[in-house]
Amino acid sequence: MKFKSGFVTLIGRPNVGKSTLMNRLIGQKIAITSSKPQTTRNRIQTVYTDEEKQIIFLDTPGIHKAKNRLGEYMVTTAERTLSEVDVILWLVEPENYIGAGEQHIAEMLKKTKTPVILVINKIDKVKKEDIIQNIGTYSSVMRFAEVVPVSAKTGKNTDTLLKVIGDYLPEGPMYYDEDTITDQPERQICAELVREKALRFLSEEIPHGTAVTVEQMKERPGGRLIDIDASIICERDSHKGIIIGKQGAMLKKIGTAAREEMENLLDCKVNLKLWVKVKKDWRDSDILMKNFGYSDRCDKE
Repeated sequence: MKFKSGFVTLIGRPNVGKSTLMNRLIGQKIAITSSKPQTTRNRIQTVYTDEEKQIIFLDTPGIHKAKNRLGEYMVTTAERTLSEVDVILWLVEPENYIGAGEQHIAEMLKKTKTPVILVINKIDKVKKEDIIQNIGTYSSVMRFAEVVPVSAKTGKNTDTLLKVIGDYLPEGPMYYDEDTITDQPERQICAELVREKALRFLSEEIPHGTAVTVEQMKERPGGRLIDIDASIICERDSHKGIIIGKQGAMLKKIGTAAREEMENLLDCKVNLKLWVKVKKDWRDSDILMKNFGYSDRCDKE
């Protein structure tokens, strides 16, 4: 058999489980996950390789109605990938009602010639007969190359999904060596781990106004300990107080949880120091967005 390789994007509304599925497919946590929508902000590239194929996955921000410059950047990032890949995975939840958000995505997908695989996620939460209904509902909206029901949480049918993706990839080279799992720098992944914990522990509104930057990441002699200095950026002074918490309790909670995952990722001890800084309305500032890692690639290409 000739080797196959290609690029595959995961698209869908916010919070349908795109990052969880991608982490499951590659067998390691790279993209952060949260129950809150709009967790993924950048396009994250990960790599799955076996003896027959190499799949480069692009996990994109959820497609939603943008309310600020950051939102516009996120939606543009997601939509632009449709013309850059070999296969599109449209991830949906097992529902029989197709809302305005899904209709908007369907209209975009109808314009592309790229094979679209409908992936119905979270099947662990519904009955088999409901899944059959879901397939019928979505198949009435547009034609799909394949439909694969999965559970990103339990891993059910994810092996089938990998096989189906392989069927639609062209013959090609191995773009990355077989040990590569992401193009994301460790510095960026560590920053995202801090933001994930902030999303998990803070109240609903505050996390959407936060960003995280890693100012320093330095390995001590011997390679058994890494010092990481990071800042959580927020938009209001009142938010800063909430993030720090009473006597620093919330900041410590975020830092402890993030440090544990960093140690698993880097396979060594981590000394993590966190600060909180206020940058008012940074989500509408092109300069600050770029400083925090959300550069608008549309202007570059």
